[in-house]
Amino acid sequence: MDATEQFVEFDQQLVAASKGIKILSVLGWGELVCNDFLASLKRGNPIIPTIAYPNFEYAEQKLILKKIMNSASRDHPVGWYIGETAHSYFIAAQMLEGLGTAAFRECSEALYGRPDDQIGKLSNLTLADDFIKITDDFSAILNLSDDSGITGSQETAQIIKVRSDAFFKDYSISVIVENDMSSKAAAGSERVRLRGHSEFTANETEQLVQHEVFVHSATMLNGRRQPWLKSMGLGSPRTTATQEGLATFAELITGTMDLGRLRRIALRIKAIDHALNGADFMETFRFFLNSGQPDKESFQSTARIFRGGDLKGTNVFTKDCVYLKGLLSVHTFLRKAIQERKIDYPQRLFSGRMTIGDVIRLEEAFNDGWITPGKYLAPWVANQQGLAAYLCYNAFSNKLQLEEIRLEDFSYEIKDLGAVD
Repeated sequence: MDATEQFVEFDQQLVAASKGIKILSVLGWGELVCNDFLASLKRGNPIIPTIAYPNFEYAEQKLILKKIMNSASRDHPVGWYIGETAHSYFIAAQMLEGLGTAAFRECSEALYGRPDDQIGKLSNLTLADDFIKITDDFSAILNLSDDSGITGSQETAQIIKVRSDAFFKDYSISVIVENDMSSKAAAGSERVRLRGHSEFTANETEQLVQHEVFVHSATMLNGRRQPWLKSMGLGSPRTTATQEGLATFAELITGTMDLGRLRRIALRIKAIDHALNGADFMETFRFFLNSGQPDKESFQSTARIFRGGDLKGTNVFTKDCVYLKGLLSVHTFLRKAIQERKIDYPQRLFSGRMTIGDVIRLEEAFNDGWITPGKYLAPWVANQQGLAAYLCYNAFSNKLQLEEIRLEDFSYEIKDLGAVD
């Protein structure tokens, strides 16, 4: 059996073994938990939720994954990719088997990182603090209410369905409403799920289209269309940071990101840090309240951190650490790729569910046709000229140090040329 046949076989085994290892869909708390808590809060006697999870046991899947990890040649880029993907699912299986324990937290940290992880010279937490301070300076804008085009969950689902059908053309994904969700939306290759009993502004709806449909669904579909590496169509945990970074960057470049969302991303990192250091569910909920979030939003933010973990604190879910790190990593990677004339790199990120490192490591596989280009590309990445112009100007403008410039510097007069005849 040659290397190609062996990789295909390992890839097939990996896809089969990973099928039952789902993370976000099994950790959701549901609308009833939220309603019960908020009702008790309103009565002045908040009752901390009691969450029951099923017992997970993945002995058989872990055995297969471990075999792939040990057998796939790490000397070959494709073998390395398959082995690393199997490893991430192995850790995810261990995490789900250890719900509520220290093992759950340790696996979560291995997959998604911690608030004190470094991003360049600064930590995730330091950058979150900076984001919060910056948004504090724009409090007047933050407090403005956006009542434009508000729709409920069902109507929003219909709008997203129309947009997704127009985008994919020859492929139809379903858009459904579910109440058992901690996040507002989640997307795969076959469906987009929206949280029930929620309201969405016109901008939030477009945000979901850009984030969920044009990135998450598109990359997964492109991965499933790969001729050899079907595992590129999996929601592999090791790709989460790049996926969320790419999707959040999509919001920025399309103008659908808002200050409130940037602030929520930063606040979650702060809250995870508090929870890892012992803050319990109620203390974390109060942190979000005191940061200006409404009751329901504060509960949902808190639920994201404690889903699957211990409501007493310390052993919590750290997934929300990936958003800020992912955004900065993807933005910097795209800028560097354009600078070094790697104009195919941005679109290659859409070939399947990948990490930034995969794009570089698998370059030969792309060039040889072992990995094929993605069919479904978000409009902003399909427009290579526009993306290059945006990133080049972004890199150029960063040379100006804002600390060295005052607003008064823009108030200048024409130079006096002396006496005028």
